Amino acid sequence: SAIYRYFPSRDDLLTALIIDAYDKLGRRVEDDEGRVDRADLTGRFMAAAHAVRDWALAHPHEYALIYGSPVPGYRAPQDTVASAIRTSLVLGRILNDGVRSGALRADPAIEVPATVAREVRNVADVISPDVPPAIASRGMGAWVHLFGMVSFELFGQFNNTIDDRASFFDYQMRTQVALIGLDS
Repeated sequence: SAIYRYFPSRDDLLTALIIDAYDKLGRRVEDDEGRVDRADLTGRFMAAAHAVRDWALAHPHEYALIYGSPVPGYRAPQDTVASAIRTSLVLGRILNDGVRSGALRADPAIEVPATVAREVRNVADVISPDVPPAIASRGMGAWVHLFGMVSFELFGQFNNTIDDRASFFDYQMRTQVALIGLDS
């Protein structure tokens, strides 16, 4: 009951914990990616990806709070959004820089369905406004793959199958670099 002197409700406590976890992860990703030369798009993506994994392995309960199963009955308020998108904004800056430099181009032979382009555009407008939907979609897919890899590792899905998880993770992230087109 003493905790309610500081937080009016369970949801207020959860919100504070969630914002704190998102901010810690976001700061780690921003710092690690920020140490890489701005022109090294592959290095920046890999630094961000490894920062997510390293932070999650060091803070599994906080990671589970923000990327695990939803807490029953909890609905995150709007004030969690700025903290929640910090890691995505790093990816957005990498994609924006790739498009601006000409290193990232959409493949005209691969048509993005209109509904996908529209929905991806809604996200891209927030994290990577200069990026066409085809590239933003590839970036989103890589980001989903990243968090899926981390979640599989943390939640035991690789048990008895993948022992060298660090090498497997690095290989998978390099395939995402190629998929996005950051290595061209």
